[in-house]
Amino acid sequence: MMKFDFSLLKYCFEVCLPLAAMSLVAATAGPQRPRARELGLSPGVMTPGPLNAITDVASVQVGHRTLIKGGSVRTGVTAVLPHGGNLFQEKVPAAVYVGNGHGKAAGFLQVQELGLIETPVVLTNTLSVGTAVEAVVAWTLARPGNEKVSSVNAVVGETNDGYLNDIRGMHVTRKDVLAAIDAAGGGPVEEGSVGAGTGTTAFAWKGGIGTASRVLPEELGGYTVGALVQSNYGGILTMDGYPVGEKLGRYSFREYLEGSSSDAGTGIPGGREDYGSCMIVLATDAPLESRNLERLAKRAVLGLARTGSFMSNGSGDFVIAFSTRNRVPHSPTDRTQAGEYLRNDALSPLFLAVVEAVEEALYNSLLKATTVTGRDGHTAEALPIEPLKKIITSKRND
Repeated sequence: MMKFDFSLLKYCFEVCLPLAAMSLVAATAGPQRPRARELGLSPGVMTPGPLNAITDVASVQVGHRTLIKGGSVRTGVTAVLPHGGNLFQEKVPAAVYVGNGHGKAAGFLQVQELGLIETPVVLTNTLSVGTAVEAVVAWTLARPGNEKVSSVNAVVGETNDGYLNDIRGMHVTRKDVLAAIDAAGGGPVEEGSVGAGTGTTAFAWKGGIGTASRVLPEELGGYTVGALVQSNYGGILTMDGYPVGEKLGRYSFREYLEGSSSDAGTGIPGGREDYGSCMIVLATDAPLESRNLERLAKRAVLGLARTGSFMSNGSGDFVIAFSTRNRVPHSPTDRTQAGEYLRNDALSPLFLAVVEAVEEALYNSLLKATTVTGRDGHTAEALPIEPLKKIITSKRND
């Protein structure tokens, strides 16, 4: 009697079905959605990099793992690698900043203390932080040259995607985190409802992953700043100065501000105006030490504010910033280290670049996101493009 190959069945359930679900979502997503600049939105005055992405910073890599299973799993992992070498053996200067601390980020304390990042930066959902930490540690220990490593500071950020995703099911596995890291590369970055942004919402619309960059003029150093965001927060959506949230009738506390009619709801998923978070990752090739990277990170929340966020009580708003310059060896041969760093008074152009890049990255996260239906039939609609075009046109004609 012929034996049945259960490994083939296992492969179909673990690989084929998820891929089919992802293909179905892609097939029903409709026409390609635009980025901000394709709509005529161009926040700020500085010039974007060639890709207008965090990967415009040389050596930076991004990878996603998107989990879409059945009717309730809508989550994933996004990994940002400062460079493609051995991150533990060649650490990068880094800093963190907390706008509002309602979150479960991991690894921040050591970055704050030592000013270095030694692993990929991984983003996922709130209840998968522990799994992500374990996976990043395992990945680091397995790198050639790390055979004697006995302590690893994994850096993991999160937002809560429980409106669309069966977050209590804790569906993200070590393999998923490793897949995101292994998928990391340079070049264009996929945005919207992918990776860690698969199940997120923002301003009562579908949120997701977004990215953007700015390049300083040569007279100001010619440095590049890139931002990658995981948007999952609320407020009153403003896009390049246009009152989009007000015009579309979706914004925090609308029912109280416009009266208590039963049909005047905010549209905020779950009815929680104070719920949600935003993760922001900054990369630059400017030679900055940890202290000035923290100053850079602080400016990121100004870009967040430009989009209409007020960093509510329940929002975890975290920034991770790193420089690809002046890598620090894990096992130095000298007692001292030398490096060339920017003076304080040369930082203002970088501050402006950060604000603009973060603002545009957040717009891209909304614009590229597609409508997603998930747990308990909850649906987060994509930000409607045609009404948005009319708002922009009307504002320009005022």
